[in-house]
Amino acid sequence: MKTKILAAATLAAIIALPLAAQAQGTVRGAQEGADAGAHAAGPVGAIVGGTVGAVAGTVGGILGVDDRPRFREYVVEEHVPSYTYREPVRSGVVLPEEGVTYYEVPERFHVRHDYRYTVINGHAVLVEPHTRRVVEVID
Repeated sequence: MKTKILAAATLAAIIALPLAAQAQGTVRGAQEGADAGAHAAGPVGAIVGGTVGAVAGTVGGILGVDDRPRFREYVVEEHVPSYTYREPVRSGVVLPEEGVTYYEVPERFHVRHDYRYTVINGHAVLVEPHTRRVVEVID
């Protein structure tokens, strides 16, 4: 029985991956992957397909791929001043304690509520404000 479930889950993941890879966001990717997986292998396939689809939809980032351009436009429209940082801006950089202002990310961008954004050297970045660590650079 366990072998059949594992085989069905594997088949569902293989079938769902191409569909999920075309997804344009976490929610949409999860939904499309779950639908394809359920069609291929029932409830177990839906679980596997949903997970694969969600991962493909975010493409390794915090903002979904369809949210990134809209977020960049939002930041430009807000006229947030850019902080000058002497090092290259990349994920993992810890920003200084003083001089950087952090702003709330509107809910429409589907980012965790505890992340904030700021602009460093002209780049919008998402930051974990308690540690001041850059978690994503939005290019």
